[in-house]
Amino acid sequence: MADKVGVLGLGNMGRGMAASLRRAGFEVSGYDAAPAALRQAASDGIRPAGSVAELASAVDMLVMSLPASAIVEAVVFGEDGVLAGAQPGLIVIDTTTADPASTRRVAAALHDKGIRFIDAPVSGGAKGAASASLTMVLGGDAAAIAAAEPVLAAMSARRTHVGPVSAGHVVKLLNNLLCGAHLLIAGEAMRAAKQGGLDPATVLRAINGGSGRSAVTEVNYPTWILDEQFDSGFTMKLMRKDIALARALFDDLGVTTPFAQACAALWADSSAQLADAEDFNRIVQFEPK
Repeated sequence: MADKVGVLGLGNMGRGMAASLRRAGFEVSGYDAAPAALRQAASDGIRPAGSVAELASAVDMLVMSLPASAIVEAVVFGEDGVLAGAQPGLIVIDTTTADPASTRRVAAALHDKGIRFIDAPVSGGAKGAASASLTMVLGGDAAAIAAAEPVLAAMSARRTHVGPVSAGHVVKLLNNLLCGAHLLIAGEAMRAAKQGGLDPATVLRAINGGSGRSAVTEVNYPTWILDEQFDSGFTMKLMRKDIALARALFDDLGVTTPFAQACAALWADSSAQLADAEDFNRIVQFEPK
């Protein structure tokens, strides 16, 4: 079992994953471009690294928790990045929700240096990261995933190996597209119920006992929407990015997806009313003009 694990990206998700790994008994190091995030992680017992390359050179497995593919490529290919510091035998676990084409480029470059790559995007939010209750969809070689299982198990409660490298990122984009679509239609349904004089909480209880239920009605509404907390930790900007990537994936595959296209257009148009930094659940308040 790998004793030394690095976490690259110590934001809402990475910090929680690092803490979960440390509780599981791993020696955990971390790096973040934001000094404040690095200091906070250090106060939690995570050994701070001075650079990406330094972190990659000092660990057996490297977990990346980053906002987007462009940043993943920057930290892997950069002058002081993963490729500059990593040694053959390292396993890189990318929990970013990323562009599958970019993932394949990154994995190929790492493979050429004897480094194995697993795409392992996650669901469960910051609370799931901190409590090791995340859900992961895994893309990669079965032997690499087996070797990484102790690390993966320390961060997540449920894992599904869905195919080769990049398959995890494909499935995560499909998942987020479905979530985004469910939020849009649930928002419309709840507005109609309220306009009709019905109590939204009562309507949701009824729906959740029937075939119209989804994770949005069972989890998102009672947790973040009905009480207007809107503090899931996942932003409009990130969900817009994921849904745009899903639409681009369909285009690349030549799949006809009129509903997905309409969903993507609504999420893009919502930027006129809902700022990037807003919680993604606020899409239920979007009313196209």
